[in-house]
Amino acid sequence: MFHKTLCAWLSFSLCTLSFAQKTFTIEGTVKNAQTQSPIAGVSIIGEGIFAVSADDGSFTLKNVGEGVYTLQATHLGYTPKYFDLEVNGQPENLLVTLSESNTLLQEVQLLGKTKEKLAKEQPLVTVEASKAFMEANRENSLMQTLSKIPGVSTINIGSGQSKPVIRGLGFNRVAVVQNGIKHEAQQWGSDHGLEIDQYGMGAIQIIKGSASFMYGSDAIAGVVNIKPAAAPEEHSFSGEVNLLGESNNNLLGISTGIQARKEKWFYRARLTFRDYGDYKVPTNRINYENYIFELHENHLRNTAGMEANASFSVGYISDHIKSETFFSNVYNKNGFFANAHGLEVRTSSIDYDRSDRDIDLPYHQVNHFKITNNTVITGNKHTLYFETGFQNNQREEHSEPVPHGYMPKPAHSKEREFHKNTFSLNIRDAFQMQKGHSMHAGVNLEFQQNTIDGWGFLIPAFNRFTAGVFAYNQLEINPNLHLQAGLRYDFGFLDTKAHVDWYPSTRTNEDGSTSYIYLQRAQNKQLDFGNMSASVGLSYLQNHTTYKINIGKSFRMPLANELASDGVNYHMYRYERGNIDLDPETSYQLDIDIDHTAELFSVGISPFVNVFDNFIYLNPTPNYFETLQIYEYTQNKVFRMGAEVRASTTLFDNLQVDASMEYVYSRQTSGAKKGFTLPFAPPLSTLLSASYQFKKLLFFKKPQFIVDYRITAAQDEIVPPEEKTAGYQVLNMALMSHFNLFKYDAQCRLKLNNAFDTKYFNHTSFYRLIDVPEAGRNISLSLTIPF
Repeated sequence: MFHKTLCAWLSFSLCTLSFAQKTFTIEGTVKNAQTQSPIAGVSIIGEGIFAVSADDGSFTLKNVGEGVYTLQATHLGYTPKYFDLEVNGQPENLLVTLSESNTLLQEVQLLGKTKEKLAKEQPLVTVEASKAFMEANRENSLMQTLSKIPGVSTINIGSGQSKPVIRGLGFNRVAVVQNGIKHEAQQWGSDHGLEIDQYGMGAIQIIKGSASFMYGSDAIAGVVNIKPAAAPEEHSFSGEVNLLGESNNNLLGISTGIQARKEKWFYRARLTFRDYGDYKVPTNRINYENYIFELHENHLRNTAGMEANASFSVGYISDHIKSETFFSNVYNKNGFFANAHGLEVRTSSIDYDRSDRDIDLPYHQVNHFKITNNTVITGNKHTLYFETGFQNNQREEHSEPVPHGYMPKPAHSKEREFHKNTFSLNIRDAFQMQKGHSMHAGVNLEFQQNTIDGWGFLIPAFNRFTAGVFAYNQLEINPNLHLQAGLRYDFGFLDTKAHVDWYPSTRTNEDGSTSYIYLQRAQNKQLDFGNMSASVGLSYLQNHTTYKINIGKSFRMPLANELASDGVNYHMYRYERGNIDLDPETSYQLDIDIDHTAELFSVGISPFVNVFDNFIYLNPTPNYFETLQIYEYTQNKVFRMGAEVRASTTLFDNLQVDASMEYVYSRQTSGAKKGFTLPFAPPLSTLLSASYQFKKLLFFKKPQFIVDYRITAAQDEIVPPEEKTAGYQVLNMALMSHFNLFKYDAQCRLKLNNAFDTKYFNHTSFYRLIDVPEAGRNISLSLTIPF
């Protein structure tokens, strides 16, 4: 049924292309003449021709006939440039370079600032992944795509899911923001990925380090800020079809998006569907708890899955108002490795090797529905931002019903269900006090309601409310020196609900008699939390070098699982117990960034120092509950430091070489694990990349060959019962190019991951805990057809 649906969908998409008007499409890029960095928002104007460059500097001129055109490229802060364009049936990619300028008009100096310069003036350590970066590095999940950025890594859960990790910290310590609203699901779990479609989005901003003063509690380690794509041009209609196939897990995927705009109203829509089988690993057996599991043809059985996403938005733009409302629904169903839930699979009657595409027990299915609105109202000196959102996350975890301890065999497979509703409201006023001096003030409100179901208990149902009031000041001391200072206060409460087992447990009384009682796992309890966050930073621009320093204090409210969990986590094969007396985490961090960018090369370093007064930690104890080891949440003092180093240069005009290295050092300075690092601590890692741009190859236009070589050191710094992880080297290669298809400029990408089928273990992978290596060799082919 899937293949028929996919074929019908593909036929519809291609027919849409063939019936469209066949005209020439010219693509180009606008760059800074001095730094060679892309420039966004440049207007390309000619007779009957108009385009605006995107975040990555790219622009597209559509419906261009043969002839010679005189075009003008203009942008505030740059000298306008005129150039001639000759179209003779063989359009090529244009390169337009603009030089920065200052304009003096009636004693008022206009200093045009590009997005790149504004980022340099902000003291926070940020990296922006453009749409072009996403297309060139796209992997099976959003965070795997972003993991090429130094300091960003993932906790992988199979081949289709992953969680963000910034400088060794993840889970609810990294805020994921989409369209201005924090993404809220069950991100506390190590096996819970992000429910976000990575197609159709704009640029992604990564903030490394504390950003709590801007985003609240969960931004104690950093932020992944997913921005919407730029609004369509006036009186335009466009779209694209993305096709993807992979060899390792036999993945087939398609994503189709369209957008259109009249004068003030516009809309966007996208559909994405992916279906994949069990992925292959470079081994034919897994050793788990001293039991050997044989793998059929190297398939990690029961890791197949599917994903179906739909999104739609409608927007309005006028002189003083811009508003867009987004609707999205993300659904995925994924199997867990059959042996990940313990050793019961030895007696299971399920034939896991019957097919590499079926999804047997255990599996989970998640549906995330989201409505958000972003409205910006501009005045003379004030710019008001309103962001509202509603999210509904429903997650079911199904396991083969087996009796455990006093629990009899359940009647169905639904082990756990979480149903979470989240309501969000953000209001911010950006007030221009005077030239070079602005004040931003606002409030963030969020309410969560999480209910539970199923025969297995881990965390209780709860309600959670948070409110934050903040203000930060941006001051231009002089054109090269900028100050940012912010202060925030957050208040919140967590209201947990009582829970009692559905089955009786046996207890021996003092007189020797036996009682049958229904154990109470959680109580009705309301906890209040409040704390301050603050940040102050400076940025200094000197010729081609940017210096940044930022000092911040942040905090994070404890979660329901940390405070009130009391049950078996079969994904981890352990018993987890919360601590109702936990305090909020408080963190102090120093961030420094030095970046030197010249015409042909750039170098940079981003060191940091981080101190936690009371880091919340799941600590293994010597106690057991019904043969399962008990882990308890506790708090320790933690010291962390590290850095990212990066360098890039251009050789022979066509060859670009990049290198980056990242390192994190962590040490617990109090508690039962004093002297140890933190769990899931990423090891020292280096990424070497080379990219060569050809002029032409057969019918391909400017093909680009990319080689990535990642060298990862062994991780000997572990927290018992973690195990050490050996170092490894992995080679990836890719070939990207444009070519004409249906008179449209299509883009194809052929990629080879793990070229030598290397067997290695990623220390931050979920399956690494049960001796499962990373995926083996994979060949992927993607095709993007714009129309």
